[in-house]
Amino acid sequence: QVQLVESGGGLVQAGGSLRLSCAVSGRVSSSTAVAWFRQAPGKDREFVASIGNIIDYADSVRGRFTISRDNAKNRVYLQMNSLKPEDTAVYYCRLETYWGQGIQVTVSS
Repeated sequence: QVQLVESGGGLVQAGGSLRLSCAVSGRVSSSTAVAWFRQAPGKDREFVASIGNIIDYADSVRGRFTISRDNAKNRVYLQMNSLKPEDTAVYYCRLETYWGQGIQVTVSS
């Protein structure tokens, strides 16, 4: 059974930074791709970034967000800089068909 637990969310002013963490447990290869998604109120869940054999970002976050992983700690991180109010959402990490419970990120203007 795979479990994903997000942490590091919160409230930050526009222009600020946050680092999200996704703790991965269970029978998982360290090379399996992990992705971050987000869902704002009234909107569909959308892709943010992924890390596996390649790293990819949504156009809306490229240059501001950085995804990384620490296989020794079984964690995937999302460093979010230059945050904007439109980044406000619940952020989820995903591995294959498994999802975390999500964590709130709120950016005030």
